[in-house]
Amino acid sequence: MSNIAEGFERYSRSEFRQFLGIARGSASEVRSQLHLARGLEYLNESEFQDLYGLCFEVSRLLASLRANTGSQ
Repeated sequence: MSNIAEGFERYSRSEFRQFLGIARGSASEVRSQLHLARGLEYLNESEFQDLYGLCFEVSRLLASLRANTGSQ
């Protein structure tokens, strides 16, 4: 969320797109941490699947927003 807010306040559409990419990378990091949390048994399988699915959906939405923002 912070990356999106920071990018939104930048002076160009290309910078906003860059920060959307950074936000998507952060979502990927969260998915990695979810695997770690599952492996360490901090999450059960159901919790892992639910959170992973939500995180994947956020990544998909960020990619779509970035693609629709264009570099005009």
